[in-house]
Amino acid sequence: MIDDLEYNTEREHLIIPEYGRHMQKMINFAKSRETKEERNKVAKSIISVMGNLQPHLRDVPDFQHKLWDQLFIMADFDLDVDSPYPIPLREVLQQRPEPLKYPQNHPKYRFYGNNIKTMIDVAITWEDGDLKDALVYTIANHMKKCFLNWNKDTVEDDVILVHLAELSNNQLKVKSSFDDLSDANSLMRSKKKYASNKKSKKPQHSGRTNRKRY
Repeated sequence: MIDDLEYNTEREHLIIPEYGRHMQKMINFAKSRETKEERNKVAKSIISVMGNLQPHLRDVPDFQHKLWDQLFIMADFDLDVDSPYPIPLREVLQQRPEPLKYPQNHPKYRFYGNNIKTMIDVAITWEDGDLKDALVYTIANHMKKCFLNWNKDTVEDDVILVHLAELSNNQLKVKSSFDDLSDANSLMRSKKKYASNKKSKKPQHSGRTNRKRY
């Protein structure tokens, strides 16, 4: 009896372990059938069992298509049956995706971030008018806030305006009709207020403890 024991290290590799070893044996049984009629019959039975293992996915579109694809994958693409869907190809499934292209931006003023540069590029494309002037003023205020987040000291508005002109290739400028940029204290105060609001949401426990009396 001990000699008949099977260990996982000696068993066949499971291609999709979620379905278990018995499902893999059923697929191997289907591959061993001599006639295509028998293989089709067993394959449909296997698809039915696979669907019963995942009843929550029966109403999902193309669920049957997914089951048939998984059947051919677990059969190692070596199962000659009539499938109602296109048979997947090993080369397509094993094909590696193309590497993602990460942005290689190295801005001169990193403390502003890439989003500021994107906002500036968008503002350049806008037609001249009140909306564009308001957007440029908002961008300049946000640049000042980003500068203060990086450097806690105060900063003159002229420095922000020079940076705005440099990043926009001298295409954006805050109109003189607008007021000065927001005060540094007010910008930092809004940040502290937001942080304090988050802290106030934490549950506060009183010093009293409800001791159980016997």
